[in-house]
This record gives sequence, C-alpha cells and structure tokens, in this order.
Amino acid sequence: MTRTIPATGTPAVRWADFAAAAPDLAGAAEARFSTHQHHVLATLRKDGSPRTSGLEVRFLHGELWLGMMPDSVKALDLLRDPRFALQANPGEGTGMGGGDVRIGGRAHEVTDAAVKGRFTEEVVVPEGPFHLFRAELTEVVRTRVEDDTYLVVEAWRPGEPVRTVKRT
Repeated sequence: MTRTIPATGTPAVRWADFAAAAPDLAGAAEARFSTHQHHVLATLRKDGSPRTSGLEVRFLHGELWLGMMPDSVKALDLLRDPRFALQANPGEGTGMGGGDVRIGGRAHEVTDAAVKGRFTEEVVVPEGPFHLFRAELTEVVRTRVEDDTYLVVEAWRPGEPVRTVKRT
C-alpha cells in the first residue's frame, strides 16, 4: 500500500510492497544488507545538517526495522524528523560484492508492546528499553559494476518501475 508523505507529497511504502513491485532489486538489496551486520544511517540534526551513525537493520514480516538504544541521538533525530538515508556497509576493500545499496525513506516509531515483544523474540536485543522504527521507503538505489565494463544503476521509487542506467 502506497502512502503519501504529507510534508513532501512523496509516496512511501512498506518493504513488502517494494519487494512485490521490484522483487529482483529487493532480493539484491536484502542480500547486500545481510552481508554485514553494521550499516550507516543518515538522519537530520535539529539545525538540518546531516548526521551519520552506525546501525543494525532487520528484515522481518515484510518490514524493514531499525532498532536503537533509548534516547540515542539518531533516535531523537528520527523522532523529530523521520526522514533517513540508509547505506549498506560496503565491506572491506573495493570489491563491493553485490553492489552498493542505499535506501531512502521515513522511520516511524513503534511503541506497541506486542509488536516490540514479537521483534525481541526473533532478534537479540539487549535487555531494557529501546526504540524500534518501521521504515517506509521512498527510494532504493543499487549501483554495481557489470562485466568489469559497465556501471549499472538501478533505481526504484513507489509507483514507478525499476529504472536501469548503464554507463561505460
């Protein structure tokens, strides 16, 4: 289900909706994020400048989940302004196996105890309180090298097909 973000008019969808619309790109993106445990989250500070932080992500039950320590600056940033960019860990060296993947969207805090309980049953979470955010996607981009010749950029936005550009 596509939902329009009021402030920008930008459509946003759940991970499951993205996966249904662009299964190959979704599979490649999820595989890329599953390669490493830690990734980079960009949020907006109070003054509008960017902040980057390390983050673990989970793909469960058709959702992309972002979990954070209580009152961490990235969580406070998202509570104030839910827009984010998420960059997959590129790994060691320059190989970028599986390509480079980034996701843009909005993070919505989940406070429902049953949902958070279900999350902690499936993911190891330190004891105590934590912030849990469900991501709504506005963009997914994968950049990779093909045949050591082409730079291939695959970009998806809600309501649009995957757009692929090859450059030499």
